[in-house]
Amino acid sequence: MVSAISPSPKACMCARIGAVFSYRLDSVFERFIAFRYLRSSRQEGFVSVIAGFSLLGIAIGVATLIIVLSVMNGFRAELLGRIVGINGHIWILPTTASFEDHDKIAEIAKSIPGVLTAQPTIERQAVLMHKGQARGLQIHGMTVPDIKNRSVVANAIKVGSLDHLVEGKVLIGKRLADTLQINLHDRITLLNPDGNQTAFGTVPKQKSFEVAAIFEVGMNDYDKNIIFMHLDSAQHFFKMNSTVSNIELFVEDVEHAQQYAGLIQSKIGDHYKVLNWQHSSSPFFQAVEIERDVMFLILTLIILIAAFNIISSLIMLVKDKNKDIAILRTMGATRGSILKTFFITGASIGVIGTVVGVILGVSFALHIEEIRQFLQNVFGLDLFNAEIYHLTKFPAKMDIREVFTVVGMSLGLSFAATLYPAWKAARLNPVEALRQ
Repeated sequence: MVSAISPSPKACMCARIGAVFSYRLDSVFERFIAFRYLRSSRQEGFVSVIAGFSLLGIAIGVATLIIVLSVMNGFRAELLGRIVGINGHIWILPTTASFEDHDKIAEIAKSIPGVLTAQPTIERQAVLMHKGQARGLQIHGMTVPDIKNRSVVANAIKVGSLDHLVEGKVLIGKRLADTLQINLHDRITLLNPDGNQTAFGTVPKQKSFEVAAIFEVGMNDYDKNIIFMHLDSAQHFFKMNSTVSNIELFVEDVEHAQQYAGLIQSKIGDHYKVLNWQHSSSPFFQAVEIERDVMFLILTLIILIAAFNIISSLIMLVKDKNKDIAILRTMGATRGSILKTFFITGASIGVIGTVVGVILGVSFALHIEEIRQFLQNVFGLDLFNAEIYHLTKFPAKMDIREVFTVVGMSLGLSFAATLYPAWKAARLNPVEALRQ
């Protein structure tokens, strides 16, 4: 009986080394052929032009997507920060004409976990008159400590100081000051439409106030249409005695303001109305989100078109290289090697285009405001009108997760576009190709 002879450990090791060396040699061969096909020559010059446009299309699509998503995120973050930073996250309003027990309601609201501050406020409409000009605006009557707690306003003081905001003085926005040519310490006249009742009807109450400071939060509507006034002055001017119009609350998580509002409503009862920023501003932010999603879909088409260009360029390359593929097959190249070769060729276009697009998009998004100012200075154009866009600076907030999403989508479409041409090249019959 003859026993089987098992291979020695040394022979097994040599076999493994030979297999690894053969695999690496095949990989080097496949990459060499793939990169050779990427370089243009007179025979496949037109194919290389199409491949170049495919690379350019992917780069432009990826860069544009990153820039647009960053700008849309920046718009939302800036608008949300300013809107809720000035107006609060939640409002408590009385269902009756007066709000006598506002201190008690504020204490109840502050006892709820997650509620940071509860600020009694007066919000009323008034008319400003200065140098023969009149303008309707909104008055916010608050205590100085409450104004200081609103960093959006407190950190936006350009001229003057909040410490000077005492009775008889006001805080106005820079755009309002520029429009009506109001300077620090100037006196302005405010008219209360709900004035004094006389025998001849209602006579608007007017009073003169001194400008204690000028702020600029960077949002056109607020810088132009809001005046802050000491709470005592507002109560006297609007004849509200010791009452307020509402209580403004700030919470830890602004995105969950609706849940906080529900808890507050259950605590204080139905005699008060509890609103949150999502009630008044939700349609606006929904419009921003819809526009963002639509732009994402539209700009994705750029990458999709570039992916189709990859398909067409690879199919033409396979058609042009029929005899080369046949010769490689007769020399021992497997179908898998041919498939990998053309897959690497097409994938390289997608990878290079994506990398270039990410570099361009990230660089542009990080310096978009400097680029805007440079173009404005060069061409003398107003590329970002604050009256239209509500902001004085071009916002951009890049989300690294969205960048990875764009990269993944671009690479996925590019890789998918190479599968069919690579499969077609691998299935080529070398005998028939050599006969042509």
